[in-house]
Amino acid sequence: MAKGYWVSAYRSIADPEKLAAYNKLAGPAVAAAGGRLLARDGRVVAHDAGIAERTILIEFDSFEQAVAAHASAAYQEALAVLADGVERDFRIVEGLD
Repeated sequence: MAKGYWVSAYRSIADPEKLAAYNKLAGPAVAAAGGRLLARDGRVVAHDAGIAERTILIEFDSFEQAVAAHASAAYQEALAVLADGVERDFRIVEGLD
């Protein structure tokens, strides 16, 4: 079964306090849904139209699990706290195997 991934590339952070509040809720929500953090806040080299800002990569055992984690009440609570605190490109993608 192909794994699922959350890929989140931040374009800008308008409110660091909202981001900090989101992080406190999102981390436990992701872990409870079976997500594993693979990359966060490390070095980034951006190409083409990319922006070298905060980038997050989270792995799930399946694409369906990744979609369900995003829809979970716990993660939706984290998103409500984040609100307009950041601008980001968030995608859920299916792995190759």
